[in-house]
Amino acid sequence: MEQLLNHLRNLGFTEIESKIMIDLAEHGPAGGYEVAKRLGASRSNVYAAMQRLERQGALQRGEGEPVRYSTLKPEELTRMISGRVEASLAYVEKSLPRPEGHAAPFHSVEGDKEVLELVARKLAQAENEIVVDVWREEATLLRDELKAAENRGVRVLWACDGPDNGLSRTLAWSGWKGIEERKHGGRKFSFVIDREWCMLGMRGGEMETQAVVTAHPVMAELLLHHFSQEMVLFELEQDMGRELEDTYGPHYGRIQSKYIASDTENVDEVTRDESE
Repeated sequence: MEQLLNHLRNLGFTEIESKIMIDLAEHGPAGGYEVAKRLGASRSNVYAAMQRLERQGALQRGEGEPVRYSTLKPEELTRMISGRVEASLAYVEKSLPRPEGHAAPFHSVEGDKEVLELVARKLAQAENEIVVDVWREEATLLRDELKAAENRGVRVLWACDGPDNGLSRTLAWSGWKGIEERKHGGRKFSFVIDREWCMLGMRGGEMETQAVVTAHPVMAELLLHHFSQEMVLFELEQDMGRELEDTYGPHYGRIQSKYIASDTENVDEVTRDESE
């Protein structure tokens, strides 16, 4: 009984209100005099509390005189409380003033379980769009959550790295000598949910799973731009893959040599390794 009283108090009911609801649930419809007598409480306090509970929708008032009250079925009461709490939380989130002049914070999440559980929760909360850039291993782990989002009408856009990726999916960089070496460092992944919440991180390989999480608009813009660029390159490769490779070298090595690698020889070495 004490545990039930404690939970009702946690839901916002006063001590006397909680006791009245439990009493009516146990004994059925009753007037204020009967309840006050059973509880050993002041009749005026019980009458006032019953009237408050009626206004809140937690008690039902019967017809006739004297006035008798009855409690809701447990499932009806919990639905009523849940709806009231959700409405209040939504209003607070929308209306509470936000600090101005401060960028959205960046914070890190470490550990495989922590990262995957956080992503799963956020995917379940998505309302409009999910943009996913992952490797096949991570796509498999989160397939159910992404499918559930699609089923409720969320737009899900995929980019998936794997052994059959095209040129744009294995861009060369002089720090890595090939895709196998890159796997030792971990597989990159990113999520952008509703063009606001972002996660960027690395998983697998020899490194512990780590991710950066933020709602900063610049990060969302960067990740979405990167995603759209990859998709454009991917579609070009489907139509013109051989021509692009003949013109720019494997993995666009000749273009990248201008901006990434320290010298052309290094880029040529990288692209040869990754194309083998």
